[in-house]
Amino acid sequence: MKKTAITAMTLVLALCILFACGCTTSATPETTGQPTEPTIQPISYDDSPVQYSDVNNVTLAYREFGTENTELLLMIIGFGGAMEQWNSTFVGILAENYHVYVYDHRGMGKSTDVDAPFTVEQLSDDAADLITALGYDSMNIYGVSMGSTVSQQLLIDHPEKVRKAVLSSATYSANIPETEKLYGILEESSEDTDKPEAVRKEAVANLEWEGSYDSLSGITNDVMLITGTADDLTPQSVALEIANQIDGSWLVRYKGIPHAGSSYAPVEYGNVVTTFLEMDESPA
Repeated sequence: MKKTAITAMTLVLALCILFACGCTTSATPETTGQPTEPTIQPISYDDSPVQYSDVNNVTLAYREFGTENTELLLMIIGFGGAMEQWNSTFVGILAENYHVYVYDHRGMGKSTDVDAPFTVEQLSDDAADLITALGYDSMNIYGVSMGSTVSQQLLIDHPEKVRKAVLSSATYSANIPETEKLYGILEESSEDTDKPEAVRKEAVANLEWEGSYDSLSGITNDVMLITGTADDLTPQSVALEIANQIDGSWLVRYKGIPHAGSSYAPVEYGNVVTTFLEMDESPA
């Protein structure tokens, strides 16, 4: 962060020297010398109406943010979540440069469901079909927690639908020693009749998912993993294992950040996601 600030200030000084006639200052004494922070505009869910799309025998609810005809980004929410739970500052940063779509998984929020269990593969098919229903061949994707599980399955089953993928708080299985705490939460949720039916079905889908580990090495899309060192549900060691299996993948670790870190460090997460999505992965 310090290097970035120093570089930015150096560029500003260089420009002032080159274009001195245009760099005269009119700042008041109170503001002279004070760096100007970029203005971050959080999105407002009230300003984006809920829309609906029929896919895969259900109706998915979604909202969209940002400007038309810009690069696309589909955000896939985690276990038990609804689209309004995305941090508004985080989405706002992404919507500055991307046409962002958020949506509810089947049975969650304002989306409909069918009277049957579902699987991670089915949730992946939902995402793929939603991309098509919205009129696109492919999108960048950002998945968090269970959303990163769905994203991995999307990369495996429908790689042509994905441009670049960001996996936040990811694991390749809920049934490994490192994710014992997560497994316990899912198991308890699957049996808790006080929880909504769709939440119980999501829990079962995660518990029964066979995992992605054996297929990770076959992923050729550009992928970045983001993890926090304080994540006790999907520990950073698991993200490292996934990164080691996906050739050329990025791995970003934030010190002291817990599970689903975009809620705790939205600016840092928004900036690093933007950097990754804008980077040319094949400069040759």
